[in-house]
Amino acid sequence: MEIERKFTVRRLPDHLEQYTCHIIEQAYLNTDPVVRIRRQDDTYYLTYKGKGLLAREEYNLPLDEASYYHLQGKADGNLISKKRYVIPIEHPSFSSHDIPDIDHISLNAELDVFEAPFAPLIIAEVEFPSEAIANAFLPLDWFDQDVTHNPAYHNSNLSRAAL
Repeated sequence: MEIERKFTVRRLPDHLEQYTCHIIEQAYLNTDPVVRIRRQDDTYYLTYKGKGLLAREEYNLPLDEASYYHLQGKADGNLISKKRYVIPIEHPSFSSHDIPDIDHISLNAELDVFEAPFAPLIIAEVEFPSEAIANAFLPLDWFDQDVTHNPAYHNSNLSRAAL
């Protein structure tokens, strides 16, 4: 189960170069249900995602490089390329402290900086261990709008966007 919230970004965090960065390329074989192929650095996989906005089923299967490029030729729509920075969230804030072990939760913001043709789009995603924690999470000061429930910000929908 993937439980995540998505945000537009008001400003980039300081010292972005100090964080782990992955080069991601992905394409969609289908968008309903979502069947995606992804290259992240030198790792390749196929992903199935169920329906949902905040929470949905997600299954990843490994691919080799040849299979990835074979399937990429069968993909529909736009190829999505982005840099993903993994930024640890030190001392996350929550609107409720009634959740067990909330003070010991480790979270990361995954900052996606999209390449052309989607630049200058920048989205931050945070994955959570439960919906209760996701709903209690207070956005970081560099986050802007919460777009979790806006399907236009799903990569599968971006892949179908007219450019």
